[in-house]
Amino acid sequence: MIEAKTQLRVYDDTKAMFHLPADVIYLDGNSLGALPLGVAERVAQVITAEWGDELIRAWNSAGWYVQPRRVGDRIARLIGAAPGTVMIGDTLSLKVYQALAAALEMNQERKVVLSDTGNFPTDLYMAEGLIATLGRGHQLRLVAPEEVEPSLSDDIAVLYLTEVDYRTGRRHDMRTLTAKARALGIVTVWDLAHSAGALPVDLAGVGADFAAGCTYKYLNAGPGAPAFLYVAPRHADQARAALSGWMGHAKPFAFDLGYRPAGGVERMRVGTPPVLAMAALEASLDIWDRVDMGEVRARSLALGDLLIAEIARRCPSLRLVTPRAHAQRGSQVSFAFAGGYAAMQALIARGVIGDFRAPDIMRFGITPLYIGEAEVLKAAEIIEEVINGEVWRRPEYQVVNAVT
Repeated sequence: MIEAKTQLRVYDDTKAMFHLPADVIYLDGNSLGALPLGVAERVAQVITAEWGDELIRAWNSAGWYVQPRRVGDRIARLIGAAPGTVMIGDTLSLKVYQALAAALEMNQERKVVLSDTGNFPTDLYMAEGLIATLGRGHQLRLVAPEEVEPSLSDDIAVLYLTEVDYRTGRRHDMRTLTAKARALGIVTVWDLAHSAGALPVDLAGVGADFAAGCTYKYLNAGPGAPAFLYVAPRHADQARAALSGWMGHAKPFAFDLGYRPAGGVERMRVGTPPVLAMAALEASLDIWDRVDMGEVRARSLALGDLLIAEIARRCPSLRLVTPRAHAQRGSQVSFAFAGGYAAMQALIARGVIGDFRAPDIMRFGITPLYIGEAEVLKAAEIIEEVINGEVWRRPEYQVVNAVT
């Protein structure tokens, strides 16, 4: 791990710590972060020196077994959580399932899970699957994002939201919603997929009950990188681990035939941790250990403002769907455009990589660790050429790929 002696200046110092093709402006870090240069060396070390030389001994000698908790503590700093409250492993889908299952168990007399239509579909799918499995008469109630607060009531068991809308970048007021939910006896589960590494989060300060998030977006841990789960300390020894895996047992190597949950957040471990993937995450966190999240947020907002202004001036046919107000947006800027998919393919062909979300949203992630003013201005220029020159109408850009 890099010693955190000197704070890195966002972009001025941090851009050089990533592998970025010279002919690419990468505006898709909200979907998959860029490769930190330290990752290859760290993963190679784990492969050769730890796995290669130590073999199975590395579970002890290299600290593989305690890695999920150790890495969790490093992420805790980025999301306003206390040490010992964050566990790493599995996928975000599994972690939101665990959190929602535990939350419903804590509020058994109520049967409603409240979420919004801007939530990421997998979160809703996991809720539907859990409700069907439980068979206890629960229902998933969906409202428009702006209707969440007035929809809070004392019949709701769980408030289940993604803080930043994956399509529009709209941001919920976590502090206000959590406070109102708690006052009504509602348990809160937050998805931080578009928050962790993008903006300051204060889980302990707002009183959140559960939160989960991924590490392959703004935290730059690579495709398929493991997710994290936060459990508030007040719940840690009582939360039911719905996925009662071997690693979450109080004494895994006693090989008991019956399940006994471990104490605290350890009970939220499920299967064998993905050691190589966590090594990549640790290498990325070496950068985050030396970065001030307040600076990241300030630069993100400034760059977002710049992109919004440039597109408004250059491409009036693109309709901004991201809130302009700083407090109401995450770290992406999204525009609606009827030819959005084809336009994005044309941009990617010209080295401006963003992405598309159905039915008509063009997303541009603002990742200040490796994106600055010059990149935003150049991207806006190329967007203008593609949109106003109707380059996107060419047949080659109409072919729909498996991943959009």
